[in-house]
Amino acid sequence: MTVLIKALQVILALSILILFHELGHYSFAKLFHIRVDKFYLFFDLGGTFLFSTKRSKWFTRLCPKALEWETEYGIGWLPLGGYCKIAGMVDESMDTGQLAQPPKPWEFRTHNPWQRLLVMSGGVLNNFLFAILAFVLIAGIWGESYIPNKGSKIYPNALAKEMGFRTGDEILSMDGYVPEDFSMLQADLVRRKVRETTVLRGEDTLSLYIDGSLTEQVLNSGIMFDLAVPFIVDSLSGDSPNGNLLKGDRVVAFAGRPSEYLQDARIILAENAGMQIPATVVRGSDTLSVQVAVDSTGRIGAFMRQPGVVTKEYSFFGAIGAGLRLTAKTIGGYLQDLRLLATPSTGAYKSVGSFIAIGEIFPPVWDWYRFLYLIGLISVMLGVMNLLPIPGLDGGHIIFTLYEIITGRKPSDSFMMVAQWIGMILLLALMVLAFGNDIGRLIH
Repeated sequence: MTVLIKALQVILALSILILFHELGHYSFAKLFHIRVDKFYLFFDLGGTFLFSTKRSKWFTRLCPKALEWETEYGIGWLPLGGYCKIAGMVDESMDTGQLAQPPKPWEFRTHNPWQRLLVMSGGVLNNFLFAILAFVLIAGIWGESYIPNKGSKIYPNALAKEMGFRTGDEILSMDGYVPEDFSMLQADLVRRKVRETTVLRGEDTLSLYIDGSLTEQVLNSGIMFDLAVPFIVDSLSGDSPNGNLLKGDRVVAFAGRPSEYLQDARIILAENAGMQIPATVVRGSDTLSVQVAVDSTGRIGAFMRQPGVVTKEYSFFGAIGAGLRLTAKTIGGYLQDLRLLATPSTGAYKSVGSFIAIGEIFPPVWDWYRFLYLIGLISVMLGVMNLLPIPGLDGGHIIFTLYEIITGRKPSDSFMMVAQWIGMILLLALMVLAFGNDIGRLIH
């Protein structure tokens, strides 16, 4: 059931984003009276399709006028994207027959470069507009919640300890940058290529120098900085046998072993499952020793005090501003990720994934907040990726069109065909890398 829910979320998310992206190209083409031959969700590779307004016999019988429509709308079988086939344009269809004919007034190639630039930019523009809409809805409905970094202490993993971090440290700054969101500490460390981190350890302020050669390990280490949660009792479950614990009690040791933080306590309690053990409790100004019963699962029936979460609520116009700001922040972060990807020494290329990796980030249950956030995030990724100056992507077409606007010289159709082939080979190589990484992760 979990796999089914994840798969449905991935298919729905990609379908929405592909349709919005292609609709951007389609809308500008129609605005400038350029004919659109095909509009497809997913690829009809080999002429095979799931649905077509011109080739599905059941649909043409139901709606015979569809055969007269200028555009064929359909759903392909290969869920790796979609396309909008614009007449007179060199694209992934590699339709040399159409290009060999004399130019027609309703073709892409006969329109001025500014109109062609808008047609090619429409998909990316829609990606960013959709991300803004998703983030505006999130800000308006749920607000913006995060654990502030200020005052929060870290519980480092093995790699973070190797880099010099210790349990209970508070990260104050990274190369002068003051982090705001605790959950972004690891991302900030990599994206900003941090070389010096200032931490508060007890009463002392220390500087830790970060070894840049560890970047690949940081990217693949999982959570480096967990939130160090003090073991402070907030309440007890109804069936808890430990009524001698009170709200506000801070447990600092179990079975004589220090357990200042919840992560430490879990290990000790798991080792003493099903036993009665002494606990050292700080209650107000007193330090007490009390007996606690640990059940067979290593729990004592106590709920911890939750860490302080900052929630910003927005008005209608405030949500619009927050959506714009979050979109800009997400674009900036993804550009930094691409910079890492272009640096082989970081090993960031090993994190490239296909739709299998995308499926892993969706939750196992339906959650509208998570769905909207992830679809906004992926929309930004698609927009930025399509802006890369690679032939075959929108960015490649945009670069060639800008060259024409600046120089007044239009690249020939034969040059564009060669460029398209090069771009398709590069994209195929990227796809192989993504699937290879995903398969490797599944195996391991």
